[in-house]
Amino acid sequence: MITQMKSRLNANARLVERGRLVSGTVLMRVGDDAYKLIFDKGGLVDIQQGPFPMPNVDFTISAAAEEWRDFWQPVPKPGSHDLMAMLKRRVLTLEGNMHLFMSNLFYFKAVFALLREEKGQ
Repeated sequence: MITQMKSRLNANARLVERGRLVSGTVLMRVGDDAYKLIFDKGGLVDIQQGPFPMPNVDFTISAAAEEWRDFWQPVPKPGSHDLMAMLKRRVLTLEGNMHLFMSNLFYFKAVFALLREEKGQ
């Protein structure tokens, strides 16, 4: 499922433009699974699946697989609808370069929400 993020992001010219200043590597943990997301000028150039013993990344975003599943529902329940709400509930963790994440918050919120299922699926 994570691999769909690349094609969905790169097909969304508006979102790529919003992230035109974003270049870096993000480690995304979905439960026990780890993925390196490599961004360049707003586009997602590569997704690598771990494990990564000592990853060189700008920041890490982690949550249990169940929490990500709730976030990716077509209409997520309250508290699972937004990355910041998940942080507030302490089910999502962020580590590393918070400047990259916070200065591009709306971009990253939209990127991670790209995997939401379409209504009616």
